[in-house]
Amino acid sequence: MDFADNLLTGLAVAFQPHNLLFCFIGVLIGTLIGVLPGLGPVGAMSILLPVTFGISPVTAIIMLSGIYYGAQYGGSTTSILVGIPGEAASVVTMLDGHQMALKGRAGPALGISAFGSFIAGTLGIIGLMLLAPPLAAIALRFGPPEYFALMIMGLIILTYLAQKSMVKSLMMAGVGILVGMVGLDTMTGMPRFTFDIPDLIDGIGIAPLAMGLFGVSEILLNVEQTIKQSVVVKQVKNLLPSKQDWKDSAMPIARGSVTGFCLGILPGGGAVLASFISYGVEKRLSKHPETFGHGAIAGVAGPESANNAAAQAAFIPLLTLGIPANAVMGILLGALLIHGITPGPMMIENNPQLFWGTVTSMYVGNIMLLVLNLPLIGLWVRLLKVQYAVLFPLILFIALIGAYVINGSEMDLYLMLFFGVLGYLMRKFEYEPAPLILAFVLTNILEDSLRQSLIISGGSMSIFVTRPIAASFLFISLVLLITAVMPSIRKKRSALAATAAENA
Repeated sequence: MDFADNLLTGLAVAFQPHNLLFCFIGVLIGTLIGVLPGLGPVGAMSILLPVTFGISPVTAIIMLSGIYYGAQYGGSTTSILVGIPGEAASVVTMLDGHQMALKGRAGPALGISAFGSFIAGTLGIIGLMLLAPPLAAIALRFGPPEYFALMIMGLIILTYLAQKSMVKSLMMAGVGILVGMVGLDTMTGMPRFTFDIPDLIDGIGIAPLAMGLFGVSEILLNVEQTIKQSVVVKQVKNLLPSKQDWKDSAMPIARGSVTGFCLGILPGGGAVLASFISYGVEKRLSKHPETFGHGAIAGVAGPESANNAAAQAAFIPLLTLGIPANAVMGILLGALLIHGITPGPMMIENNPQLFWGTVTSMYVGNIMLLVLNLPLIGLWVRLLKVQYAVLFPLILFIALIGAYVINGSEMDLYLMLFFGVLGYLMRKFEYEPAPLILAFVLTNILEDSLRQSLIISGGSMSIFVTRPIAASFLFISLVLLITAVMPSIRKKRSALAATAAENA
């Protein structure tokens, strides 16, 4: 099948009535989650993961994907109107967007945010369509050693680009691997780390783990904080940007789209990093950098375009290599595995309807978001006035129901609450949960690839260095580890030298 035939196949899937309905539900929920500060797309997708068990894999991924890129749209609304980021990637948008709102220009800020997001999202989808098939064709040459080395490199990159300590991120990845090994050994059939608890024989499910680490922990963190809700405008007017606004925003949108797409492909890059880099680029290239932070529309257009392009690009490594680029993609990987589909180079060939249906649904979803966001801004303004004391108990109640209905098991409830408290403590002590969840979903592939490689080589580890592709991936991983550790070693040496000089 050529590109045109694949595109027609995808459109036929995306325009099926039930897929259109779930795409609409996904982007609407995503926008709502983006508007409401606190939960975020990872927590929302974790809580809603049980809902997807009763529908087809294509429909499930369409809905979950819609939640993800829909949250990128909605996050800007809260950032601009309230000055509180609705989603992590919207932190940068708040800097100039909220200042524009304070000056009575909330309409143009929201308008350029919506249009920029649509343009960048569209370009990201086109890039996904063009790059994913050839990348999958290259990946078909991979065997178990290459996959093992690739998974190791993906985990190292994710921890290397972590916002906090890399050592802590590596520790969390190790914990994720241990959690992923709970249950029956796939080769020997022997139970591992089950502590003689029958409910753990099948392992720990992705849903209670993700719902606890991201959903419940977010609720606990937000309950202890006093968030001041103050909407600066009661009615938003003049949503369409002026000609001057478009002139000031055209190049930032273009540059943000390219920046976001390139960073979105990289594991660990994602929308947050893309928005920060885009803002820095626009401020450096601007003829009036002093206006940034005081209501520059380029400071809204660039980052919003970058985070939406990155959201689309993040699907490339997941669907072609089976590597989640961020925690959201980790949830999507778990959803695919639950439905019996393994993402990777064979997925496009074996499940063309799922791949092309999901990709084309993103374009449909972006159109829905553009149509939804501007007319519903008045509704979002009223919704932002709802007290969080009402919202958070409702979210927790939904999470508890979702965790129980998957298997009808009380153990899943206990696991969700346990991981919720664990996630809360991790965040309090600056341990990131994302490496844990990513390592968890990759554990089975990582372990199987390692064992298959050793079977092929007769137990010799040399197979990982004698095969060029695997050796290259491991070399890159080693270089990243060394470059991450060296600064801390130099810092300790300097401190020891300074102490010795003082004592001399």
